[in-house]
Amino acid sequence: MQMNKKVVIVGGGSAGWMTATTLVKLFPKMHITLVESPNIPIAGVGESTIAGINDWMKLVGIEDKDFMKETDATYKLSIKFNNFYKQNDGGFHYPFAYPDLEGCVYGTNDWHYKKLKKPETPNSDYANCFSSAMALVNENKFDKNLDNKLPSYRYGVDTAYHFDATKFGLWLRDKICLPGGVEHITEEVSKVLYEKGKGVKGLVLGSNLVVQGDLYIDCTGFRSILLDKTLKEPFESFAHMLPNNRAWATRIPYTDKKKQMEPFTDCTAYNHGWIWNIPLWSRIGTGYVYSDKHISPEQSLNEFKMYLSAKHDVNIDELEFRDIKMRIGMHDRIWVENVCAIGLSAGFIEPLESNGLYTVHMFLIALARTLLRSEDKQNHMASRYDIDSFNMITNKMFKDFAGFVAMHYALTQRTDNQYWLDNYNRDYEYDLLNENNPFIHELKLYGVDRLKNMNHTGNGWPEIATGMGYNPIDRISEKTIPQMYELQEHHYDKIIKHLDDRKARWKEIVKHCPTMYEYLNTTIFKDTDNDS
Repeated sequence: MQMNKKVVIVGGGSAGWMTATTLVKLFPKMHITLVESPNIPIAGVGESTIAGINDWMKLVGIEDKDFMKETDATYKLSIKFNNFYKQNDGGFHYPFAYPDLEGCVYGTNDWHYKKLKKPETPNSDYANCFSSAMALVNENKFDKNLDNKLPSYRYGVDTAYHFDATKFGLWLRDKICLPGGVEHITEEVSKVLYEKGKGVKGLVLGSNLVVQGDLYIDCTGFRSILLDKTLKEPFESFAHMLPNNRAWATRIPYTDKKKQMEPFTDCTAYNHGWIWNIPLWSRIGTGYVYSDKHISPEQSLNEFKMYLSAKHDVNIDELEFRDIKMRIGMHDRIWVENVCAIGLSAGFIEPLESNGLYTVHMFLIALARTLLRSEDKQNHMASRYDIDSFNMITNKMFKDFAGFVAMHYALTQRTDNQYWLDNYNRDYEYDLLNENNPFIHELKLYGVDRLKNMNHTGNGWPEIATGMGYNPIDRISEKTIPQMYELQEHHYDKIIKHLDDRKARWKEIVKHCPTMYEYLNTTIFKDTDNDS
């Protein structure tokens, strides 16, 4: 960027400091100012990431060894979903690694043939058959797989993190942003100077200091003081497809750290929503995401406390609970005039699938690409076409992910109370069955051929659909399209044996791998833990 380009970031937290990190790393000549209130608490709930964060970290030159110790971080290889399909369904995993198809006859459909012939096979077996990393997950172990003994598992691509989001933002501030020249102002914004059609002209702070820039980036969370409160950009609610709008969050101590520190995020469907369990190095983050249309905050807190008392050896009275109101949906455009929103100020789906930080780093990559195109321009941050393209890309990205999250509710077979009955009967046609998001529609109508074209995308749809009970190779298809199923019994046996042999081989390989606790204690935290 040219020296005369000034960017003002409003709001700190993980979104604000990730934004500042992106700009200071990619545009060293840009003048960057971050203004944050000293009085407004940081949301700090996004403690779980998905593997896409590696793209952003590589872009800005961050490695795990740089931040993990100071942010209480652990590794994450998958997400587990319990009771979303049915009560006491045993759960299933969505591992981040692409499926390993070595030796498979019909790709991932080999497992669907297995399920057809052995209906008692649990849905969780799908991930175990195609992801070698699940051998680590099932044993609470971790390895970077530098010797490639676990096929299709690539450390740095298929690994994500659990970390303290507040500490991560502070680490970015102290280690990258401030040393890189970012100007940091801790004051309240008392007034936004704005002229419709010409954008924000400046921010008046509590001390009457006026901060001005060419581009203003709104990272003020759900308050969205620039895009929403000042520019009044229309906001599209997603309440029609996503049921939850509030959450209780707390932190609990470990009682058996070596067993409880799991390399995955655990999501358990509950009475009126679901509960997350995120193991960090020094403690566990947990929360109850719920719908206040079905249960009051007071009742949901009581439910959450009952769950914690039954699952954990913890004194409930010693815990601090935080009530979080969530604004579910997205602004029509997140870059309007000279204001761009990143993080909760742009929109939010809900915590399922760790999408909060996902939209931050993906939107930042899109923002960086847009700004790079205008790097040599003297008078403008980006052309109108580039801004419109940015809005189109981020809007599609957000809505596609929202559809993915909604599918976790759309495919439920639970009808045990009004909350789950409403999800079971919700009209998802516009959101999940239209031509822009055809996965389930095509899976249900066309079966094998369509699934073959879609099951290697690495985007999680096949894993979730299979875990929620969809099998394109079922008894109906076997009767209506018999030519697809004219396999000899020994052929079925060969397919099933190959899948089971791989699972056994991968399980044997990880026998010698350390637990995640042991790995982290040896390589990252070392002597800092009293339990070591």
